[in-house]
Amino acid sequence: MRTFPILALAVLAGAFTTSCNGMFEKTTATKPEAQAQTLHTFTVEGIDGKPRDLSAWKGKVALVVNTASECGFTKQYDGLQKLQEKYAARGFDVLGFPCNDFGGQEPGTAKEIATFCSTKFHVTFPLFAKVGVKAGASQAPLYTWLSGATGKLPGWNFGKYLIGKDGKPIAFWASSTAPEDAEVIAAIEKALG
Repeated sequence: MRTFPILALAVLAGAFTTSCNGMFEKTTATKPEAQAQTLHTFTVEGIDGKPRDLSAWKGKVALVVNTASECGFTKQYDGLQKLQEKYAARGFDVLGFPCNDFGGQEPGTAKEIATFCSTKFHVTFPLFAKVGVKAGASQAPLYTWLSGATGKLPGWNFGKYLIGKDGKPIAFWASSTAPEDAEVIAAIEKALG
């Protein structure tokens, strides 16, 4: 009789782990038409409201991250800034895209987001205007392309896409993977050559 409650707890724990892991990443179908595009084909709005042509990152490695100021993962700004400082001279940039899709955790204006990032985390990497990440009518074209090219879409804030010098996605990590994770560092090092 005592084994039943223990077995039930084990099954519930496994289900909880599976559901939590799935919360941070959504799997989507890759789309052949997405393979023809690159990061460099997009123009997006900067945090200052001005258009930014992502072709400026040709020949560079980038880490595209959907960020939020009021999230349990917000402390990852520290790790992202450390990556920026460590690798910028070698042709690497973190590209931060604030997003309010997940839990309403990025409610601020562009000015409030920029001030928060610069004063709280001393962010020097490029920040862009708030975008929609979730699939649907409000999804930013950049994230439509990223999900179509990789079959992966963030299920929460701080999903990370590593983009190679050719503008094509190399890897994706869900929110639970820290910027300082050994796998992330190794992939950046390899991409930088």
